[in-house]
Amino acid sequence: MFDSAASPEPTAFLPAPGLRSAFVQSMLASKRPVRWLWRQRGLDLNARSTLLTLNTADEQGAPVQLTGWHTPHADPKSLVVLIHGWEGSHDSSYLYGLACTLYRAGHSIFRLNLRDHGSTHHGLNEGMFHSARLAEVLGAIQQIQQLDDSGTSLQVVGFSLGGNFALRVGLHGPAADIHPTLCIGISPALNPGSTLIAIDNGPQLINRYFLDKWHKTMDAKARAFPGRYDFSQHKNLRNFTEITRAFVATHTPFPDLDAYLGQYTLRPGQLMASPTPLAILTAEDDSVCPPADFEGLSLSGNLRHYLATARGGHCGFIRNWKLESWADDVVTDWIARSH
Repeated sequence: MFDSAASPEPTAFLPAPGLRSAFVQSMLASKRPVRWLWRQRGLDLNARSTLLTLNTADEQGAPVQLTGWHTPHADPKSLVVLIHGWEGSHDSSYLYGLACTLYRAGHSIFRLNLRDHGSTHHGLNEGMFHSARLAEVLGAIQQIQQLDDSGTSLQVVGFSLGGNFALRVGLHGPAADIHPTLCIGISPALNPGSTLIAIDNGPQLINRYFLDKWHKTMDAKARAFPGRYDFSQHKNLRNFTEITRAFVATHTPFPDLDAYLGQYTLRPGQLMASPTPLAILTAEDDSVCPPADFEGLSLSGNLRHYLATARGGHCGFIRNWKLESWADDVVTDWIARSH
């Protein structure tokens, strides 16, 4: 179903021939030339955006700085905060394309970079990013809300790990005086333990993609803080679960991998009992966030929208050879109905 309310179901997602494999969908999510495509349509979003640095704090109250790009609309319907996936950024193709679609639909946009993302390894924060760092994201969104004094509503949308963050904003935001009308996870990583296993056991190219990204982050952080970090033992590991286990032991306060993953694992009952309206879009052929992770979800409580398409890969949902995203239209519709 498309909505828990009485409304027509959406047109089924059926990508064009040649775009139906999960690998192609997942690859195009990050690799399609969306900035060029949108410039052909007369919109250069970055030229209309301002880079801002937000002063926030971590779980222990230590100061943290996060960056993001603010694109105010002249007459905004709402303010939408977008959160990229792991090792993505404000300029990731999947996120940039949605930002353009939402801006054209009349929304102000803030594309938030998580710690150590969007070329922010250097100098902003000495401590490394990890996925349990929710407090600094909540603090950033508190400030982002204040950028728009027109009283418009707030929505938060995230992809993959960013989808996990967006859903956690829905769960924990009200306690921090953050009250979105909707928080949306696109291909959200609900069960990070199974995601690690899926990356290790999935297509070799996807495994290699994530490992290469992780190694580049380690190199960037070590260069930014000479003598502070030594990742030699991590870079010798080729198993994504084991490299994460080693990272948790050496660079987080958690006693072991299970304790760390438990901090951001999201369960069906927890999501359906959310104090904030939530929405989830995923694909059954997603090799990064397996469909078993979504078993038990149904349209009840505050889970207002839940779609699991047969195809789409991981954050893909590319419908045609114009490289247009079906997910962008679904999210835009969900946001319009959340006001």
